[in-house]
Amino acid sequence: MSSQHVPLQTLTIPGLEQVYDQLATAIDVIDPAKTELFLVKLALMNANALADPTLFQAHIDAAIKDL
Repeated sequence: MSSQHVPLQTLTIPGLEQVYDQLATAIDVIDPAKTELFLVKLALMNANALADPTLFQAHIDAAIKDL
């Protein structure tokens, strides 16, 4: 049985821009050799917050498109 996680709210465009800026700043501050580790840790923390492996896979699939 797969769970369907429906977010109670989504980010506005300014909210998405804020998150993008925060992520870019974090990537600029950390050691470039640790960027991949940082992104994996961040993804796992967000997957835990989602609490839905199926939704997380959907996010992976969407992010992989057009790379």
